[in-house]
Amino acid sequence: MSLRSQLLKGILEGCILSIIDKETVYGYELSQKLQHFGLNEVSEGSIYPILVRLQKDGLIKGEMRASPTGPKRKYYQLTNLGEKALFEIQEEWKNIQKPVDRLLNRSVADER
Repeated sequence: MSLRSQLLKGILEGCILSIIDKETVYGYELSQKLQHFGLNEVSEGSIYPILVRLQKDGLIKGEMRASPTGPKRKYYQLTNLGEKALFEIQEEWKNIQKPVDRLLNRSVADER
């Protein structure tokens, strides 16, 4: 597993919740949106287990809807619990991002 994949694995759930927070989406559409934001290595095969887990945990709910082309699709939306979880992830990300940025981008002068 690449370093990028390992780092992404830790935050992918938050990225998925964030997309679903903005609009109701189905699995393939979610994959396309992640790619649109530059997360090209995230496959549908890795998204569906996360969607199942998020639904099992009560953070999202799925609803089967007719598709304009082909079979029905399962569309996902956030629950109230999912909104709270997303807020917590966003806050924790802010708390982690700043010190990590400082550590990774520091110069020798910063260590004195």
